[in-house]
Amino acid sequence: MASPCLSFILLLLLLLLLLLLQQSCSVFSRRSTNAYIVYMGERPHDEPDLIKETHHEILTNLLGSKEAAKESILYHYKHGFSGFAAVLTASQAKVIAGFHGVVRVVPNTILSIQTTRSWDFLHVNSHSGNGILSKSGSGFGSIIGIIDTGIWPESESFRDKGMGKIPSRWRGTCQEGDQFNRSNCNRKIIGARWYIKGYEADFGKLDASGGVEFLSPRDAAGHGTHTASIAAGALVENASFRGLARGSARGGAPSAHLAVYKVCWSTGGCSSVDVLAALDDAVLDGVDVLSVSLGSSPPLNAYFDDALAIGSFHAVAKGISVVCSAGNSGPYPQTVINTAPWLISVAASTIDRAFPTVITLGNNRTFVGQALYTGKNVNKFYSFVYGENIFSSDSDEDSARSCDTGSLNATLAKGNVVLCFQTRYQRFTTTAIRTVQRVGGVGLVFTKSPSKDVTPSARIPCIEVDLITGTSLLTYMASTSKPMIKFSHTKTKVGLQMLKPDIAAPGVGILAAWSPAASSLTTDDMTQKELHLDNFKIESGTSMACPHVSGIVALLNSMHPTWTPAAIKSALITTATVKDEYGLIAVAEGAPYKQADPFDYGGGEVDPNKAMDPGLIYDMGMKDYLHFLCSMGYNSSAIHLISNSPCPKTRKRVLNLNLPSIIIPNLKKSLAVSRTVTNVGPEESVYIANVQAPRGTNVTVEPSILSFNSTMKKMKFKVFFCSQKSVLGRYSFGHLLWENGFHAVRIPLIVGTITADLL
Repeated sequence: MASPCLSFILLLLLLLLLLLLQQSCSVFSRRSTNAYIVYMGERPHDEPDLIKETHHEILTNLLGSKEAAKESILYHYKHGFSGFAAVLTASQAKVIAGFHGVVRVVPNTILSIQTTRSWDFLHVNSHSGNGILSKSGSGFGSIIGIIDTGIWPESESFRDKGMGKIPSRWRGTCQEGDQFNRSNCNRKIIGARWYIKGYEADFGKLDASGGVEFLSPRDAAGHGTHTASIAAGALVENASFRGLARGSARGGAPSAHLAVYKVCWSTGGCSSVDVLAALDDAVLDGVDVLSVSLGSSPPLNAYFDDALAIGSFHAVAKGISVVCSAGNSGPYPQTVINTAPWLISVAASTIDRAFPTVITLGNNRTFVGQALYTGKNVNKFYSFVYGENIFSSDSDEDSARSCDTGSLNATLAKGNVVLCFQTRYQRFTTTAIRTVQRVGGVGLVFTKSPSKDVTPSARIPCIEVDLITGTSLLTYMASTSKPMIKFSHTKTKVGLQMLKPDIAAPGVGILAAWSPAASSLTTDDMTQKELHLDNFKIESGTSMACPHVSGIVALLNSMHPTWTPAAIKSALITTATVKDEYGLIAVAEGAPYKQADPFDYGGGEVDPNKAMDPGLIYDMGMKDYLHFLCSMGYNSSAIHLISNSPCPKTRKRVLNLNLPSIIIPNLKKSLAVSRTVTNVGPEESVYIANVQAPRGTNVTVEPSILSFNSTMKKMKFKVFFCSQKSVLGRYSFGHLLWENGFHAVRIPLIVGTITADLL
C-alpha cells in the first residue's frame, strides 16, 4: 500500500496534469475558433433589417439558439451585398458553407498596409486654366473614401477653409472614440468610422494604453494620414520633413471631401472581416472613390476568397471606383496583388526630386549619395571602417558585410562610420541603421542597387550609394591605413531626371501629412529630447502611388459624373506615357535593372491632363465582369447568387473582356481578339489604327479605320495575332494606337508564344 506522503504527491501530480490539460484545451479551443466571412452575394432586396434577420436565422440553425447567433456575429454586410462575419469553429464554418444561399465561407485574414513635388511633376496645378485641376473645380463635390489606419484630424492638410457644403447625398457618420469626437469632423473630413471586431476576434482585446493606439478613427501609425493628404489634402505652405523637400504640400483633389474608414492597427495589420465591413458601409455612405492602400502578399487567393475583391466588386456595381495599391514585393516580377479586373491597381514610380548628400574622403575625393538626415555628425571627418572587417565573435564576415542584426563588433565600430553592402540575405537599410546605431557607430554608408527610394535616419546619418560608388569607397579604404570620411548636409534638388517607374503613379520619396503619434513607434533607442514629432513625412511605396490615382479619379469624377469606373480606368490607361521627361523610354528598378515594359508600368505613367479628354474609352459594366467570372470557371449557382443572373449559355473568352490592354499568354499559331470603343470626344471623329507589333508576331486590325458620328458612338474591332516564331519564346511587347490627329488612344499588346506540340 502506498504511503500517505506518496499518495499526496501523486494527487498533486494528477491535479497539475489536469490543470495543464485544461490550459491546453483552452488554448486549442481559442485557436480553433476564429472569425469567418459568410458571403451570400447580391442582396435579395433593399431592406437591411430583413437581411439581418436572414443572417440570424442561418446562424440560429447552426448554433441552436438566437442568443448564440447574436453573440457569434461580428458584422452584418447588408448595403453593398449580403453576408456576415461571425466567430465560428472550423467545423462550423465547413457546415455553414453548405447552407442554401451561401456563396463562400472565407476565414479572416490579416492584410498589410502597402507631396510637395509630385502633383507639379504630374502637371496637376492651378497655373493652367485648361488643366484638369481647373476644369474639375479641384474635385469639388467628390467624396473620397480612405480605407487605412485612420486620420490625424488636427493636421493642416485637413482644414476645411474654402470647402464647399457637405453633399446632400452623404449618409455617413462621425464615429467617436479615444481622443476623437464629432468636432474632429468638418467639411473636409465629413465622416469617420473605425472597425476592430475582426482584429480582436483573432488577436484578443487591443490594449490602447500608452498612446500606442487609439480605439477611434484617430491615426496612431501615420499611414492613413499620409495617404489621405496625398489624395485630397488642403494646401499647406512651407511644408517639409525636417527641412527637406520644402514647399507647398497639397492633395490631388484639394476640394474633395474625405470619408475615413480605420481598419488597420499599428499593433498588427488589417483584418479582412473589418475591411469588408468598411467597404459595405462606404457603399451606404455615398462615396464616389475608394482608396485602398493595402492587400495580402502573393500567392493570391481566388476572387471569391479575397475580401477586397468581393467588397470592391459590389462597390463598382454601384458606380464607385476602387483604387488599390499593386503591392511592394518588387523589384521581383510576378508579385502584383489586387488583380481583379474591376479594380484600378497602382504601383510606384519616381518623381524628379532627389536628396543629394556629398561624401568627402580623406584624400579630398568626393562622391554623391542620397540621405534623409538633418541632424548632427556632419561636416566633420570620422574614421571609416568596412563592416566585413569588424564582425562580432558570434557572427561572420558575410553578415557583417551587410550590417545584419548583431553582426558588428561594438569595440571596433564605436565612434566610426561604417560601410555596408546590400546582400541577398540582408537588403534593408533600416536593419543596417539599427545595427550600426546599437554598437555606437556615428554614421553609415549603405551600398545598394540603384534606387530613388531613400530611407530616413533620425539619430545617425545614413547615406545610400550605388554599387559603383560603394566599390570606389572600398578601393579608397584599401589604399590607406587611416581611411577618413565626412558628410555634407542633405539638400533637396528638383530637376529633370530619368524616370524609373515600376508602374503608373508617383510613389517614391513622397512628402505628405503624418501622425505625430507615429514618431515614437518608428524610432529606436531615442530619448524624448531626440524624438521628432513629425507633422509631415517622406514615405515610399505603392501605398503612396494609390492615393495619387485616387485623387485623379476624384477630379475625373467631378468632370464626368456619368462615367463608369471602367470608363475612368480606361481614360487613365490609354492616355498614360511610357517615356520620361527627356522623352526616353522609362527604366524599371527591377530584378534585373532593365528597360521598363507593361509588366512594370501597365499602361504607363499617369497623365491626368490627358486623361480628362481621352477621345475613346474601353467601357464595361457588371455584365462584362460576370462573363469574366463565368469564363474563369466559377460555379454558375454562385454567380447567380452574387448577381441575380446565371452564367450565359454562350460564354465569352477571357481574352475578349473589354479591357484597355490585350495579353495573350500562349499564342500557338494565330488568334483574333475583339474590343469595343466608345467615342467621348467630338461626335464627328475618324480614328486610324497604328500598330507596333510585339517582336515575332504579325498583328493586323480590322477595321483599321473607325468613323464616328451622332448615331455611331460605339464601334467594335478585331485584332489578329499571328506568331512568326517556331520555338518557345518570352513575352514580347507592342501597342495599338488609335489616332485622329488630336487624340492618341494607346493600349499595350503583350504576347507570349509557344510551340504547337507543347499545348
